[in-house]
Amino acid sequence: MAELRFAVVEPAEQDRAIETLVSAFHDDPVERWLYPEEAQYRRHFPEFIAAFGGTALHDQTVWRLGDFDAVAFWFGPGRKPDGEAVVQVLVETTCDDLHADSFATLEQMAAGHPTQPHWYLPWFGVDRQLHGRGLGTSLMRSCLEIVDESRLPAYLETPNPRTVPFYERAGFSVLSVAQAGACPPITLMQRAGR
Repeated sequence: MAELRFAVVEPAEQDRAIETLVSAFHDDPVERWLYPEEAQYRRHFPEFIAAFGGTALHDQTVWRLGDFDAVAFWFGPGRKPDGEAVVQVLVETTCDDLHADSFATLEQMAAGHPTQPHWYLPWFGVDRQLHGRGLGTSLMRSCLEIVDESRLPAYLETPNPRTVPFYERAGFSVLSVAQAGACPPITLMQRAGR
């Protein structure tokens, strides 16, 4: 298979990037706990992705492989998601009975976030129709070449236990797990600067 082109996702391409993530996270334990019904997931999960990672588009730290076959939203050092926007989307799009557990989990995630300068990966996914072809590995390799130029660590939270070995192969180590009440666990991971 020919190597797919690695490119910056432009702000005007946000919807295409989000579509890839909606496909990639379709069976994710946390996302489907938040949005259990298919129609609800398709309608509201894109809003959640945009709130949690959309500002990275303006920093040109969202990358894709091929024709949006795989997508990674990164925040460079000193940058972070808009926490108020994330909370607002959750309040407006999820059931009230999920709020206490989801906000408690978010607080644990915030407490586990590194305080030193680092790169942060809130979203990483491969179109689910293309899983098993090495696209995630290829995209991660290209992203980490950029991250490693800074010699800073990288940090992520993965809501799917099946992805932990993938991130470990990329050099990430488990730091802790965030989990409250009925919310499925979220694994916090960090990769040392190179």
